[in-house]
Amino acid sequence: MLVFDPQEKLAPYVLPGFRAMPLLSRLKQTTAEYPRQFWLLLAGMLISVAGGSMVWPFMTIYMRQQLDVPLTSITLLLTLNSAAGLVSLSAVGPLIDRFGRKGAMVVGLVIGSAALLAMGHAGTLTAWAVLQAVRGATGPLFRVGTNTMVADLVEEQCRPAAYALLRTATNVGVAIGPSIGGFITSTSYTLAFTIAAGAGALVTLVVLCFLAETAPPGRQDRHQPREARGYGRLLRDRPFLAFCATYTVAGMAQTLMMVLLPVYAKENFGVPENRYGFIMATNATMVVLFQYAVTRITAGYHHLPVLAVGSLFSAIGVGSVAWGRSFPAFLASMVVLTMGEMILVPTATALAASLSPPEMRGRYMSVFGLTWSIGYGIGPVIGGLLHDSLTPVAIWYGGLGMGLSAAIGFTLLDRQRPASDDDDQESTEAQV
Repeated sequence: MLVFDPQEKLAPYVLPGFRAMPLLSRLKQTTAEYPRQFWLLLAGMLISVAGGSMVWPFMTIYMRQQLDVPLTSITLLLTLNSAAGLVSLSAVGPLIDRFGRKGAMVVGLVIGSAALLAMGHAGTLTAWAVLQAVRGATGPLFRVGTNTMVADLVEEQCRPAAYALLRTATNVGVAIGPSIGGFITSTSYTLAFTIAAGAGALVTLVVLCFLAETAPPGRQDRHQPREARGYGRLLRDRPFLAFCATYTVAGMAQTLMMVLLPVYAKENFGVPENRYGFIMATNATMVVLFQYAVTRITAGYHHLPVLAVGSLFSAIGVGSVAWGRSFPAFLASMVVLTMGEMILVPTATALAASLSPPEMRGRYMSVFGLTWSIGYGIGPVIGGLLHDSLTPVAIWYGGLGMGLSAAIGFTLLDRQRPASDDDDQESTEAQV
């Protein structure tokens, strides 16, 4: 196999095994590394996310049109969705372990698709509250079921790359969905919700007809000590909880952009849904194209300073919306925010894994997973209150404050970090 000098220079940014191989050989090698069911899961995730993201970026606009209520009320509906997801997450893990992955995925897909279909016809605050709660409660079933099934299917040493592929597929779906949804919602929101529900139904058929159950036989061991089965030890781990709290604040800043920018841009500057769809597509496309390279660069530094830098990018991205007046300005703000996201997300996940004891990694990662749901539930409500009680532009100054607070928080946590962690980091870099 020939290897050229330019390829060697690019080696740090190229996936292992992908150096000088022809494209067809790359595809064959990658496909052979994982079982057929993994690729079906990957396709299912892409379709499901593409369908859902056709409507969720424009949900605030649609609910505002249908209900004619203050923006705070709209964001409280989104908080209800998040709260239902939080409650659901506390039970999803044990249910998936006890009753299997496939059944949970099917239940989540069927009920979630029905809720999307009903949203296209909902016209009252009560109906929207019920549907948002149902959607929030069932959403984790497919997501957690998929992640667990991947762990069942893929060998331990291949799982990081497998989850990276899964995240890439998710972002491809997010790139496709809003671009199409922006045009469809400009014509008919009901049609957009119907197509989104149809995508969920298609994935349900794939799961039912082509996926085998991967859960190991047997049940959870009920004879484990209570300490090993509960969350007491985690709740006494102050550094981990402080990290999760700070990351939640960083997430709150990012959710302002994702949830409130479409309605802000349309109501104040006349940016229509079809143009805003390209702003969301830019976010996803950047993640697909540049996430791996950014992660390779940030991997050479300790996690907490990197998280502080990522929070600064997020703060600037959100805060700069306050000075924007047009589609190009809002697009530029999204580019800066996405840089922060690409720095924050993989670094925070890696830090959560390193802070978790092996015997409690599932619970630690579950609690870490709640940070986004909590940020999604709180951030938009604060933004809505700022919008309704002060002025629309106050949303983005609030987001700037959130991002800066997270950056300060990560910096303070880094100063409290034991000096031995630096030695561990240097040892890890030497091994890499």
